[in-house]
Amino acid sequence: PHHPLVPPRATLRTPIYHPSVDPEGRVCQPLTTHEHWAPTTRAVQVLQDLLLLLDSPDPQRVLRPDLAWELQECPEEFWHRAREHTQLHAEPRPDPAGR
Repeated sequence: PHHPLVPPRATLRTPIYHPSVDPEGRVCQPLTTHEHWAPTTRAVQVLQDLLLLLDSPDPQRVLRPDLAWELQECPEEFWHRAREHTQLHAEPRPDPAGR
């Protein structure tokens, strides 16, 4: 209700195996902190930043150091566990072609 003066907060409802998302689903997104927020920031910028972070983990934006270490030191193991976690917790995406 206070947007655009107060930054939005992203919380993921589906558990995700990601170094920038804590077990409660809170996301490390500096763009939406009070220190970095500007009322002129557009929603599309926030969403693009979030999607980029989820797709390409950033070692500078970490809420789970154990997963950041695993990604850095044992990437094959990290991606294997991430796939297993996704299969366990995520819903299948609908086929955009309707097949």
